[in-house]
Amino acid sequence: MKKLLMFLLIGIFLVVFAACSNDSAGKSEATNEGNGNNESTDDEIVIRFSHVAPPHNVKGLAAEKFAELVAEKTDNKVKVEVYDSGQLYGDGEELDAILSGNVEMIAPSMSKLVQLDPRWQFIDLPYLFKDKHHLRDFFTSETAQSLLESEQLVNNGLIGLGFWENGFINFTNSQRPISSPEDLEGLTFRVQSGQLIEAKYNTVGANTATIAWAEAYTALQQGVADGAEVTPDQMDVGSFYEVLDYLTLSNHGRIDYAVIMNKDFWDTIPEDLRGQVSEALVEASEYQWGIAEENNQTSLEKLIDEGMEVIEPSEADREQFVEAFQPVYEEYRDVITPEIIDGIRDLE
Repeated sequence: MKKLLMFLLIGIFLVVFAACSNDSAGKSEATNEGNGNNESTDDEIVIRFSHVAPPHNVKGLAAEKFAELVAEKTDNKVKVEVYDSGQLYGDGEELDAILSGNVEMIAPSMSKLVQLDPRWQFIDLPYLFKDKHHLRDFFTSETAQSLLESEQLVNNGLIGLGFWENGFINFTNSQRPISSPEDLEGLTFRVQSGQLIEAKYNTVGANTATIAWAEAYTALQQGVADGAEVTPDQMDVGSFYEVLDYLTLSNHGRIDYAVIMNKDFWDTIPEDLRGQVSEALVEASEYQWGIAEENNQTSLEKLIDEGMEVIEPSEADREQFVEAFQPVYEEYRDVITPEIIDGIRDLE
């Protein structure tokens, strides 16, 4: 009897244990399904944000602001780990890193995305944006959204979440003041890589030298290039005022950044947390736009104090530059597409 009773108790225990195990497994499966259906998870989600700017740069400050806002809005359920100054990947490596899933987030210069979608060359078109208001209207436009969520990016496993500013670029050089397109002829400018950029300078009889940013100061100092096209903030940070004498406030183009996320990773974040991360990015972007403008103004004042000769073209001068660069639009209109170019112009 004792043995029989013991066997019965063991049998009951096994039945109860199995039932509890099945119930726990069912709850776990339901929770996982729920997360797939956009409910929050208790596990911390980590976003590795890699960029090449120093922490005190406008991009670096914005990245830290974004990280703070994400932690606040998600109640620390999502953590943004910021790796600045190219700690993880350099300027030419970060796109490959996010494509392969080695980081989740980057904010490259828009021109870096040309290799995935040639329409992003719009950012290099001379005088496409009239002023900062025109630019910011574009940032929130359907045209911009079509680029951020394009098939070209999505098919490569990426999705664009927004835009960050650097500023309007200007002609600067060590040889002579530039107040007309003719003044550009024969000069060599340090530039980022890009066929449209080269075509732009060739159109006015100037030359280009594709030189990495880290090597730009030395190249300008040694005369490998006569000048560059940069924002006031870049001139200040790079100490270009030490080796260049003339700055023309041409505002002929832009250097700005696209905030990019690995799409497979983005899709795994529950929808409610995704919404909070998006809200954080909107606020961080508005913050970034403000400090970018302030930094450029402060830097411009410093450049003047350092003795640079600053030339401010008149409206008539500006129209001469616009006219001189028109052949670039004709050459690249079909590549960038009329929808993008006209979509931006119509925002004026």
